[in-house]
Amino acid sequence: MTSTPAIPSAMSSAAENTSAAVPAAGAVDGTGLHGPVTDWFAEHARDLPWRRPEAGAWGVMVSEFMLQQTPVSRVLPVYEQWLARWPRPADLAAEPPGEAVRAWGRLGYPRRALRLHAAASAIQERHGGDVPREHAQLLALPGVGEYTAAAVASFAYGQRHAVLDTNVRRVFARAVTGRQYPPNATTAAERKLARALLPEDEGLAARWAAATMELGALVCTARSPECHRCPIAAQCAWRLAGSPVHEGPPRRTQAYAGTDRQVRGKLLAVLREAVTPVPQGVLDAVWDEPVQRARALDGLVSDGLVEPLGGGRYRLPHA
Repeated sequence: MTSTPAIPSAMSSAAENTSAAVPAAGAVDGTGLHGPVTDWFAEHARDLPWRRPEAGAWGVMVSEFMLQQTPVSRVLPVYEQWLARWPRPADLAAEPPGEAVRAWGRLGYPRRALRLHAAASAIQERHGGDVPREHAQLLALPGVGEYTAAAVASFAYGQRHAVLDTNVRRVFARAVTGRQYPPNATTAAERKLARALLPEDEGLAARWAAATMELGALVCTARSPECHRCPIAAQCAWRLAGSPVHEGPPRRTQAYAGTDRQVRGKLLAVLREAVTPVPQGVLDAVWDEPVQRARALDGLVSDGLVEPLGGGRYRLPHA
């Protein structure tokens, strides 16, 4: 692999002042990063089922819904079972939404299952069962936001879009702005930077999107970055600045034990296993604290994940 020049203005300024703002888009040139990162990806990319040609756009979309806030290791078995059962959007749309919740298992954040079912139904109704190619049409699907629309357009159809997930944002924060971590929420400045770094060539842009995501997942990790393995370590503003520690607000971690989210998960687990409506008394045995249990159950009903029936019985949604 040949050596490539650094990004002069963006990286030198970040190395001098690691608390500097995101560089202006016009001051950034990503050409020195594209080759090393995509070459590294060609050699080190994981063989994941949604990256194979046979996955198609539907396989890519399913993976993007499942991978939100969920590690690959947990997604893989559920993804494979899902695609075996529902290989096309029409197959999922033909089933009640409760079956999507049931098949979602313990991936967490089960509203994603309802959103994916709603997207499949819309694909069937609006696009004849084929996942649309156009970014605007993808974005118009229920449950599809800017990230998912860009990811499907890029990974499934090879289009030129900035795909900003947590891993990509961390790579850009370190390599270009000299910060250890990106902001908690994606900013307009980050989006401008991502667009400025995007290769002009459409095919290269799609590879760049996948490669930067993989680099953040495997090398430029949040807790233990392996800079010695990084193809752009020599150009990284954060590393050149001595890898300064994070100086912003403490990074929040989500608690789980004892939270309403845990109670919701326990209630849903009972309902997923049931083939007939579940009486209130069975759900009452799931969690000792009645106020929290009732609040969690009400939240599941409000979110459309649970359907209340007469006689104090509950089931997964059927319509």
